[in-house]
Amino acid sequence: MTATPDAKPRGTRLPRLARRRQLLTAAQEVFVENGYHAAAMDEIADRAGVSKPVLYQHFPGKLELYLALLDLHVDDMVGRCREALASTNENKLRVQATFSAFFDFVSSQGEAFRLVFESDLRNVAPVRQRVERSLRECAEMVSAVIQEDTGCSSEEAHLLGVGLVGMAEVSARYWVTTHGSIPKDAAEQLMARLAWRGISGFPRTA
Repeated sequence: MTATPDAKPRGTRLPRLARRRQLLTAAQEVFVENGYHAAAMDEIADRAGVSKPVLYQHFPGKLELYLALLDLHVDDMVGRCREALASTNENKLRVQATFSAFFDFVSSQGEAFRLVFESDLRNVAPVRQRVERSLRECAEMVSAVIQEDTGCSSEEAHLLGVGLVGMAEVSARYWVTTHGSIPKDAAEQLMARLAWRGISGFPRTA
């Protein structure tokens, strides 16, 4: 098979972790460009500038490679949400920061969000479980703040958390499809204002 134009030159020995990062970077490019089903391990190896046996030394199959990549990005998304909530004690700013976290994630380099939200493997159990877990963890973090600061029950707070996270995810993904017709900062603020007008109506606990 002829190497792709973006293939890296072969023969460079790298430490195991550096090689793994290199392979994941190449795999992300191929998966984003082609989708899971059309992506080939041959192409990923060529893109990384390694032989297929080297690729298989690190990942026994295409699904394992995809899941390793997915784990990185769902953890990144959850981490962004956690940092946003911890960045301030003012709830209005927390809402703004949470929406910014999702908009930052979908606009991050390499279009990693497509592996999380637009995968052609969403119906495959290990993929679905990872995506659902990441959104559930984000919702649980948001709902914990809501319950702490309002008189809502845990069930009510969880539903509100799911709603806010869902709004952030869907609006951020839609914004990407508009190719910046609204500037990113303006889009974040627009959605954060909408969310804050709703959630701020709940009375604060003493």
